[in-house]
Amino acid sequence: MRPVHLDSEHYQRLLGNELRTLRKSRGWTRKQLNARLQSTISLQTLATYEHGTRQCSVVRFAEICLALGEEPHDVLARVDRRMFTTAADEIRIDLSKIAESTEPTLAPLRRWAADRLRETDPASGSEITLTNAAVERMAELCGTTSVELLSHLRELTGHRTADTGNGGGPYRR
Repeated sequence: MRPVHLDSEHYQRLLGNELRTLRKSRGWTRKQLNARLQSTISLQTLATYEHGTRQCSVVRFAEICLALGEEPHDVLARVDRRMFTTAADEIRIDLSKIAESTEPTLAPLRRWAADRLRETDPASGSEITLTNAAVERMAELCGTTSVELLSHLRELTGHRTADTGNGGGPYRR
């Protein structure tokens, strides 16, 4: 078996981001989440978990996930996808469809898409490719997970795996 390098700090930040995103998507404060936990922890400790600056035990992680109404293995699977997914999993989206969308979750992206359309030559079309990193940042802006955001984007534009190997930042034409 080939040795695998795990960037534990990055993984922990992704895990914390996933927990924070889940809490915020429910409209809960840390205090409200803390009230739903079986054990008592400080709000500061909860904040350090969400920021990925402190490790939590497996039992504490499971407790937080269950309080959020999530299965711990599903949360870990999403974090694993974010950590280990390759560039071949990029998504091609149509900016015009996002700009015209009425989906509440996509509200923060509507203005971005409209601005991008105004900045580009109409002859080049309205489709761009988003990398996983760009989708993660957009999901944070929308207060959702990258998995949920991808689901919305696929509904709007239809999923097509992008051509790989042409480089070029978090999104490209």
